[in-house]
Amino acid sequence: MSLAAAISDIRGCFEIADRADIQPPYPLNRWAAMARYCDNGLLEISNNLVENALRGVALGRRNWMFVGSTKGGDASALFYSLVETCRLNGVEPEAWFTDVIARIGNHPINRIDELLPWNWQAAKEIQNLEQAA
Repeated sequence: MSLAAAISDIRGCFEIADRADIQPPYPLNRWAAMARYCDNGLLEISNNLVENALRGVALGRRNWMFVGSTKGGDASALFYSLVETCRLNGVEPEAWFTDVIARIGNHPINRIDELLPWNWQAAKEIQNLEQAA
C-alpha cells in the first residue's frame, strides 16, 4: 500500500461532524508537489540546503530591524543574496566581490555574464591563462 493510499484510508477516521466540506489532509492536497522529485532526478528530496542558506537570515532577523531605512534593508538583502549565491557555487565571496568591483567598470557589457558567481571561476581561470601566455 502506498503512502497516499494509506493517508486516504485514514482520512475517514478524522471527519469532523459539524463540517460539511471536509478537506483532504495536507499531504494529499500537495501530493504532486511532494512527489515531484521522483520525476526529476536533479531535484533533492529535502530542502535542507535552502534552509541552511536561510539560517543566517533567521538568526539575524532581530538585528536587521534596525538597518536604518527601507533602502538599507533592500541593500542588505541584495548583498546577502550575492554572498549566498557565491557560497552555493563554491566561490569565495570576498574574492568574488574584490575582483568584480575592480573589473566591472572596464568590463564589456556583452560579456557581463562572465562576472556572475556561477561563471566567474571559469572566466577567471581563462583570464589567468591568457595573461600567462
